[in-house]
Amino acid sequence: MSSSPEPERHAAPTTATTARRTVLSTRRLESYTDGVFAIAATLLVLNVSVDSIGVVTSNAEFLRQVNALAPSILNVVISFLLLSLLWLIHVRQFEFIPRVDTTIIWLNNFRLLGVVLVPFTTSLNDELSRYLLGRTLLPLNFFVILLFSTWQWFHASSPRRQLVHGASATAVHNARVNNVSALSQSFAVVLLATLVGSPAFFLFALDPLIALVLRRLGVLRPTPDEPVAG
Repeated sequence: MSSSPEPERHAAPTTATTARRTVLSTRRLESYTDGVFAIAATLLVLNVSVDSIGVVTSNAEFLRQVNALAPSILNVVISFLLLSLLWLIHVRQFEFIPRVDTTIIWLNNFRLLGVVLVPFTTSLNDELSRYLLGRTLLPLNFFVILLFSTWQWFHASSPRRQLVHGASATAVHNARVNNVSALSQSFAVVLLATLVGSPAFFLFALDPLIALVLRRLGVLRPTPDEPVAG
């Protein structure tokens, strides 16, 4: 789910439009965001509890009871990997956003609200996956996070706002395409999860293939440091 531009740095002047808005440094926002992601990732492990393991009298019994925890462990691993990818998207985007306006701050806050809910929806998915809502709230949670992440990038990369510095127009375009692609994949995961639950997240493994198809079709454009595979 790569949704950030490739580095191609160049200076961008501050215009009268940006000067009239409340534009702030990203330093505090990035620190706050990193902290929220770290806390959410740490809380995930609380979904795996050994309280359900009863009296163990042999290695075979121990393995059987640990094996019963496999679905819980899988849910935690999936959520952790997806949180890591979302954090990576955040880091890459803010390499090109040196200053932010109030809209970005609030879009980021709503995105972080989704992030802090991930341990809760992961727990629901683990305990209540036999019910439709139980198995769809977690993928829906990630869809909402990606929605705000995509909205945030489109807002920041708007030519009128000029908040993105150091990325070429082609790189910005590709990042927009990648954001929409990731959001579309997430929506497909929500739909598939209504039938199969957590395994629906493996749809994200198709992301490299989807990116290749988009390059072949010319939707993703070549950049000087990343030619389109032909």
